[in-house]
Amino acid sequence: MTPPAPDGDPYGLRSLSLDWLRAKPGQKWARHPGELAAWVADMDFLPPPAVRDALTALADGGDFGYPDWRRVSGGSPAEQAFVERCRRLYGWQVASDALVEFAEVVQGLQVVLHTSTKPGDRVVVPTPVYPPFLRSLAQAGCEVVPMPAERDAESPTGWGFDVDALDRQLAAAPARMMMLSHPHNPTGHVHDETELRALAAVAERHDLLILSDEIHAELTFAPHRHVPMALIAPERTVTITAASKAFNIAGLRYAIAHFGDRAALARVRALPDHLLGSTNLAGVAAATAAWRDSDEWLAAVMAVLADNRLLLADLLAEMMPEVDYTPPAASYLAWLDCRRLGFGDDPSVEFARRGVRLNPGPSFGVEGHGFARLNMATSPELLRRIVTRMATG
Repeated sequence: MTPPAPDGDPYGLRSLSLDWLRAKPGQKWARHPGELAAWVADMDFLPPPAVRDALTALADGGDFGYPDWRRVSGGSPAEQAFVERCRRLYGWQVASDALVEFAEVVQGLQVVLHTSTKPGDRVVVPTPVYPPFLRSLAQAGCEVVPMPAERDAESPTGWGFDVDALDRQLAAAPARMMMLSHPHNPTGHVHDETELRALAAVAERHDLLILSDEIHAELTFAPHRHVPMALIAPERTVTITAASKAFNIAGLRYAIAHFGDRAALARVRALPDHLLGSTNLAGVAAATAAWRDSDEWLAAVMAVLADNRLLLADLLAEMMPEVDYTPPAASYLAWLDCRRLGFGDDPSVEFARRGVRLNPGPSFGVEGHGFARLNMATSPELLRRIVTRMATG
């Protein structure tokens, strides 16, 4: 059942029902009943109306057979919508013949890893980092070359990376690939053009393939601006993204990759033709509607998230001043430094005992010890309840 949207809040973003959330079958709220869910990166909001309308139209049309998009138009509607959106948002002229669709971003990451590296290869990774990066590298038998995030009072985002130190490290021991989380998950750091050019120069000097996960790009807060890595290093970058995070449609399983490195593309296309499966009709319909017809909804979501990132700072200062938190420059994920609380390497255990489920910091690598990640894509009222329970149990 869809909850009613009150006046002045047309999408119901600021007035969510806890009963409605707890009745949802998805893992975020169903996996840990009775707790306040602020963990996995799903938003608590209804997806855009255009997405729901597109799925209704798909069901009403009654055709769930094999699509024939390439014969009719050279690619799926979602591919075309992605090309159009990249041109409009970033001035990026995407080559349509360099696109590969996947079920999800992590699948794409793993396919590139398994086709462009071999066991024992070294891969540069910004740490801490989204846990599937680390799992994927371990499963591919690759060695992580950490590029640690550091607090930086001079940085507009509050975070930075020592690219010169990375350059020296690679001069001593070479690597095969650089994996970027851009914007960075979990800190929310947005690489500006200067940083991207420095990273691209390192990749050029050391002949690294760049694999850039840009799934949080459209969740970048002004005045920060997302610059696709492919605009900086076009011939050595593979970009993988999806509409899933910005438009809250992760379960519909659609992602897309652009291969600026044509040798990497050839290796993927040489795989057996059914090994990777194919995207489904619903995922394509949802991504198309998100990218073409949901800008107004996304603007409303960004306004709520912009307020929440600052509200969280106020709530923590009031109730948990020992927690160090820098509002993210992108995404709805808050990286909380809880080391002064004395809750040990994994403070999420204590917060779960108090009735709030967060992502455990150690799952993001050794740099995550003493940290936890909080999902603030919810209503302001629920965010206040989450922090209150974290503070008092």
